[in-house]
Amino acid sequence: MRPLNKLLLRAAAGAGVLAFSALSASAAIVCSEDVCWHSRTVYEYPSDARVTVHPDDWRWGPGDRFRWREHEGRGYWRGDRWMEFD
Repeated sequence: MRPLNKLLLRAAAGAGVLAFSALSASAAIVCSEDVCWHSRTVYEYPSDARVTVHPDDWRWGPGDRFRWREHEGRGYWRGDRWMEFD
């Protein structure tokens, strides 16, 4: 195999690995009022949930006042209560 063909084959394999890892690493930061949490799945939240979905690399600014509250499962925070939905 010629060196150029080897290089192209390696580049294609590397691009495939990166594409696969990007698909499997989808996540989001979801906020409701001043509470934010990580979500591995982006859900279609109920309209009354009033949540904002951000990309996983989102960061709040210097004047923002958010707090982290993690929770597993399909739901959202409303005040201090975790609201599950179907």
